[in-house]
Order: sequence, then C-alpha cells, then structure tokens
Amino acid sequence: MALLALAGPARAEEAHAKAIKLYNAYCVQCHGVNRDGNGVNARDMAVKPRDHTDTKGMGDTPDDLLFKAIKGGGLAVGKSVLMPKWESVMSDEEVGALVAYLRFVSKTTPK
Repeated sequence: MALLALAGPARAEEAHAKAIKLYNAYCVQCHGVNRDGNGVNARDMAVKPRDHTDTKGMGDTPDDLLFKAIKGGGLAVGKSVLMPKWESVMSDEEVGALVAYLRFVSKTTPK
C-alpha cells in the first residue's frame, strides 16, 4: 500500500479508480453500495458481511489480514465461508489497491 504513495499522485489516483471498479463489480452485492454490509445478498446470508464504513472495526484490522481475506476468502482468516476467494480473479496489485480503498472508505490508516 505504501508503494502506491511512492508511485506518485497519478498512479495512486489510477489505483483508486480501479479499486472502485473492482469493488463495484465483485464486492457490492454483499457489502452494499454504501459499503456498510447491506448488499442485496446480505439479507439471505447467515453471517452479515463486513461493514467497510466501520472505522473502529476496520481500524483494528491489519492490512495483511484484509489482503488475505480478499485473496483467500473468509476461511483463510478464520471467518465465514460465504466470503469467496478472489485469488484467481484479482492480481496482488489489484487486491492491494482494494485494501487501500477500504482504508479510504473506513477513514482509517494503513496498519
């Protein structure tokens, strides 16, 4: 995530825009358009999806855990199987951009 900052503002803006597209394509169904865990699929799920606007909860979660959860799914971090693996869909760079975007959404700093 720090690499995005070192790459310059244009690169960081590009990564941010890409992360928004990825979130809207793959995450919004469960985590919601407001990023609050109230997506269209959430009401039918046994476990409520994570609220990415929760500053306290997101602030307590290290970046490497967020990365691992996105890449390997919920089971990779001891959470629900309902969180799918995105390792075959997103590159490490894309997952890193999503983690940085989640920090922006939750108004938290990288950990």
